[in-house]
Order: sequence, then C-alpha cells, then structure tokens
Amino acid sequence: MATVALSAWLFLLVIGTPLYVALGISSVLFVLVRDLEPLIVPQKIAMAANSFPLLAAPFFILMGNLMNVSGVTSRIFNFANALVGWIRGGLGHANIVASLIFAGMSGAAVADAGGLGTIEIRAMRQAGYDDEFSTAVTAASATIGPIIPPSLPMIIYAVLAGTSVGGLFIGGIVPGFLMAFTLMVFVAFYARRRNYPKEPMPTLRQAWKSFAEAFWALLTPVILLGGIVGGVFTPTESAAVAAFYALILGVFVYRELRIRDIPQTILATIETNGVVLALVMTAVLFGWDLSVAQVPQSMGRFIVGLSENPLIVLFIINAFLLFVGFFMEAIAAMLILTPILLPIADHLGIHPIQFGIIFVLNLMIGTVTPPVGVVLFVTANVAGVPFERVARAIIPFLIPLLTVLFLVTLFPELTVFLPRVLLGIE
Repeated sequence: MATVALSAWLFLLVIGTPLYVALGISSVLFVLVRDLEPLIVPQKIAMAANSFPLLAAPFFILMGNLMNVSGVTSRIFNFANALVGWIRGGLGHANIVASLIFAGMSGAAVADAGGLGTIEIRAMRQAGYDDEFSTAVTAASATIGPIIPPSLPMIIYAVLAGTSVGGLFIGGIVPGFLMAFTLMVFVAFYARRRNYPKEPMPTLRQAWKSFAEAFWALLTPVILLGGIVGGVFTPTESAAVAAFYALILGVFVYRELRIRDIPQTILATIETNGVVLALVMTAVLFGWDLSVAQVPQSMGRFIVGLSENPLIVLFIINAFLLFVGFFMEAIAAMLILTPILLPIADHLGIHPIQFGIIFVLNLMIGTVTPPVGVVLFVTANVAGVPFERVARAIIPFLIPLLTVLFLVTLFPELTVFLPRVLLGIE
C-alpha cells in the first residue's frame, strides 16, 4: 500500500504537479486503497493547521517582507562594512556579517539572498570583485539566515517533530556564529590569494554614523531573543512583535515604507504563507500514511541495523540529507523526511534540538548545491550571472559549511548548551 502511495506521489511530481497537491492526492489514495475511514483526511489536515507554533510563520514572513522594502538592508550592510570592510577582502567579510545580522530578522535564506544580495553584489562589483566570488559568498552567507533565530524552517520542523520552538531558536545561535566565523576565515584565505581590495579604515565619526543609522534595525534580534529568554512572550508571540516592530521601523523611523505599499506586502505574505500552510497540512497527512504503512519503522530498522552508534547513525543521516538536498527543495524535504528520520533519532537517544539543528543545516546547505539550489538561482538572477558559473563558484564555499555541520554532529553541546542554560531545557 505504501508503494502505491509513493509511486503516485513520484508520478505526480514528474508530471509537474505542485508538491502539496501531489502529497494530498497520494495520501488520499493510500486511505482509499487501505479501506480506511475517509473522515481521517480532513481530521488530519485540520489538526495540522490547528497549531499554535505555526501561527509564527505568517508573522515572520511578513517581517522579512517589510524589512526588505523599508531600507533596513542597506543600513545593515553599511554598518557591517564599517565593522569589517577594512580587512583584506573587506566586502566579502561585510557580506557575511550583514547576513549574520539580517538572520536575526528574516529567518529565511531566500529573503537574505534576494534582499541583501542585491546591495552586496552591486557594491562588490563596483569595488572590482569578480562576479563568481561575489555571488558565491552571497549565497553561502545566506544559509546563516535559517540557523540564527528567528527561523521559518525551524518553526516548521518544531511543528512536525513536537519540539520546542524556543529551544531550536536558542540552539541555533552557536552554529550560526560558527558558520559566519568559518566563512570569514575562508574569505580571508581566498582574498589573500587573489589580492582582493580592502576598504579604508572608517573614522570614528563614520563608524558611529553607520551604527546610528542601523541602530533601530539592530535592536530587532535583541528584542526577539530578550523577550523569549526573559519570558516576556513566547517564540510564537515574538513573531507578531517582530512584524509590528518592522512596520514601525519602515513607516515611522526610516520612512521608506509607504502606506500604499503595505497592502501589496501583506498580499505577498498571504501568498507565501498559503503555500507553506498547504505544504504542512498535506505533509502531516502524508507522514501519517507512512507511519500507518510502517515506513519509518522499516527505515529505522535498516539504519539501526547498520550501526547502533548514535554518532555513526548521525553521519549516515547527514550523508542521506545532503544527497536529498541536491534534488529536493529544503522545506519539501523536511516535511517528507521528518516523520521518517525522527523516530530513529528518538530510538538512539539523540537530543531533539541537536537533531533539529542538524536537519535544518543539512537542508540549508542543499539550497546552495546544484541542480536544485534555490538560493543559487536567486543570487544568479540578482547578479545577472549564468547559473552554471554560480554553481561552480559555490563549491569551495561548501567546505566551511560542511565543517560546521561536522562540528555540530560531533559535539552536541554546541546546540544544547544554551537552551539548557537560558531556557532550562533538559
């Protein structure tokens, strides 16, 4: 019965059916073939949508859209350039630092690549950097977005896995900073070999000016994390606070967001969230079908049969997820594979926060690997560079990202120490 459902799903994908439609049709087919009660379908879909953590998704999407049209991105990049632009290959370093800061606001790699990327690539091109390096560092640094809180993929994972959203948010801080650090080390090495330029050391006045202009935007992650850790609001409520704060910044502080632009921004948010919600609802139903068909249990027995060592199993799962990332969009892979792989992690006693961070990080690396790397397509489009050139240029930048994945897999405390200290999660 599972083979029938999976075959129908694959066939529908091959002929170009939208993923949520393919998931829904194949799930319903499974229910009918197994002669199960059809009422299960609307029940499972409704239960998936009736999720308090999932309420955060539209607000974080709205916040990212508001930030991109309210002048925040240019101010963040200017401040990052003032901080590290004077180092050899300075604009490459500024690119990474800007992504690290913007990650605390948007929570989406595509928003980073499409919003900051436009400003970063233009500045690097004007300064004499080659297009391949500019687009590659922009794409690689954009993967930090979903690791540093807030993070849309982590919210979706938390809903599917029944894990603490706040724990995942706090657990992503150290890996996110490690990603920025390893990328900057790599850029420093790259810049010395190619003798890339560096910006003049800013005067104290120039540094203060860039900080003052970006100050209110820089407060966003402080408000979010401070509110969550301090118990002022939940991670879900923080999304509404963040969206409201972004609206205030755009309309009243920076005054680059016009009132007449707000309806269009809200409409874009509704469209994006509608797709996300449809994917989540049908994926939960599909995951239930797989569970009834004993697919997770069978795969778990197969992987555990290879080794009972949690570390070895994690490396096997890493290799599998990296392979999947070559061919499948990140959120789609998460929706389909979480119900299959999570029971394996539970069986072996792997901490759910560590496993969630590893899961998201693997799939974010997949967004910058050809042939389906959506972030690569965005950066190539922003830069006006053929996709093939960007795909070749990104390959060396996978080294620092894979290094962080290796460290997070090897040392669980990198992901669980802060949640334990700040949130009391065991």
